[in-house]
Amino acid sequence: MHRHLLNSIAALMATLVFSSVFSSAVLAQSDLNGVWNRGGGLRTLSGTPPPMTPAGQAEYDANKPSYNLASKPRAVPPALGNDPAGSCDPLGLVRSLFAFRPVELVVTSNRVFQFFEWNHMWRTIWTDGRKLPEDPDPKWFGYSVGRWEGDTLVVESIGLDDRTWLDQYGHPFSEAMRVQERWRRVNNTLELNMTVTDPQTYTRPWVSDKIIWTLRPNEEIREEICAPLDETYFNERVRNPAGGKTNP
Repeated sequence: MHRHLLNSIAALMATLVFSSVFSSAVLAQSDLNGVWNRGGGLRTLSGTPPPMTPAGQAEYDANKPSYNLASKPRAVPPALGNDPAGSCDPLGLVRSLFAFRPVELVVTSNRVFQFFEWNHMWRTIWTDGRKLPEDPDPKWFGYSVGRWEGDTLVVESIGLDDRTWLDQYGHPFSEAMRVQERWRRVNNTLELNMTVTDPQTYTRPWVSDKIIWTLRPNEEIREEICAPLDETYFNERVRNPAGGKTNP
């Protein structure tokens, strides 16, 4: 009788512990919901990128950004550059996460949505257990699947359109790139760690600094769209004259 009672108590304790751990994981997952914004930091993965392959270096040299990275200053006036954002092309996945605009996360039972204020775009992260496709068609935000490791959302993305840049400093990538994101809530912040693996462009994976997002409970995502007609108007009247470029 005494042993049976002890076994029952032990089983009850184990159930309570498991239930507590399970509840904490579920709570952590739902706690990613909300509008989040970056408060500062670099607009790229880290201050020093990994060495590039010859092909990657050639693409990098051909890109003409209008922003300087401290470790590699090379900015040109926007009118003389070739930043895809200057013609309102989509920023793509990685650069969108460095745009210093709010992002809203919405967690559902089989996917996570990310709504980006800049260009009013959204992205789907599938969390229903599916695998990444073998050869997806390239898309601006690629194809993403996620899984929960305790309180951390781990996202793997492939199939990213390489007609944009990784960041505003002109770092390139190829369609072979693979991106891993690790999202974790800590109090009223989200920690994001990223790893970019692209052997066609970089000689080793590019591991990001830790990126901190802050919860904005009273904010809503606004409509902020880069419209080509507005951009053309700005370029003709401001950007081109400032860079000494004659309008056609």
